[in-house]
Amino acid sequence: MVIECKHVWNYISEYLDRTLDAATRDTVQRHLEHCEICSAILDSTRNILVLTADDRVFELPLGFSERLHSRLEQEFTKDPPLRPA
Repeated sequence: MVIECKHVWNYISEYLDRTLDAATRDTVQRHLEHCEICSAILDSTRNILVLTADDRVFELPLGFSERLHSRLEQEFTKDPPLRPA
């Protein structure tokens, strides 16, 4: 059975959790072996899971929030670029 990328994306969580039935898992695995985009999505999802499961806490530099909000405000109040006619 051939499977499309949009279907693989729906199965990524179950694939990582190993909760897919054997036939679907094999189909998704075969697709991942040949599709760079879906493989990248799988890797990114796996990385997000690893990062969010990490209990470490990082202190932001003093004044970071104020600088971030100031920069966002500057970007949001800029005039949009002119589009060529």
